Amino acid sequence: MKKIVIFASGSGTNAENIIQFFDANESVTVVAVFTNNAAAKVIERASKYEIPAVIFSEEELNKGDVLQKINEIQPDLIVLAGFLLKFPEHIIIDYPDRIINIHPALLPKYGGKGMYGMNIHKAIVENKESETGISIHYVNENYDEGNIIFQKSIALSAEDTPEIVAAKIHKLEQKYFPGVIAGLLV
Repeated sequence: MKKIVIFASGSGTNAENIIQFFDANESVTVVAVFTNNAAAKVIERASKYEIPAVIFSEEELNKGDVLQKINEIQPDLIVLAGFLLKFPEHIIIDYPDRIINIHPALLPKYGGKGMYGMNIHKAIVENKESETGISIHYVNENYDEGNIIFQKSIALSAEDTPEIVAAKIHKLEQKYFPGVIAGLLV
C-alpha cells in the first residue's frame, strides 16, 4: 500500500478531494494530514475519514520534530495542498522527488514568497492576463521553483474579478490534482 501524507494550512478542500479520490483505492491511501494551524478546517475534514491530523508549530517544522513524525510514517509521497509555510530543506533532502505542491498560477509566473491565494489572483487581474492556470511541481529549497510535473491553463476574460479567477482555479485543482498524484504513485 502506497502512503500519502498531506500538508495543509487552511480549509482543506483540496486535501478532502484527494482523500475522497483515494478513499476506495486498495493500493494508495492518505495516512495523515499535517497542519501548522490548530484552527484549520482541514482537521475536521480529515477526521470525517478517520485520518489523523498532526498539528505542529513552525518551530517544530524547522527543528526536526515534524521530520521525525514523517519518518515514522515513511510516506511514498508528501503532498502540499494549500500549505503556506516554506518547506524545510532537511525534509526535502530526506524525501527527494517525493514532495509535490500545487500552485494556483502558471509557473514561473506569479510564484515566489508572498504569492499564494488571492494575492496571485489579484495580481493576475491587475496585469490583465488572458489566461492563468495551475502548476503541480516538485518542491525544492526555493518557493515555487521545483521541476514542473503538470500544468493546465484556463482562459480569462476582461470581466473576471479575483474571486472569479479563484473559482476557476479551484475547479482545475479539484479536477486534476488527484489524478496527477495517482500517476506519480503508479
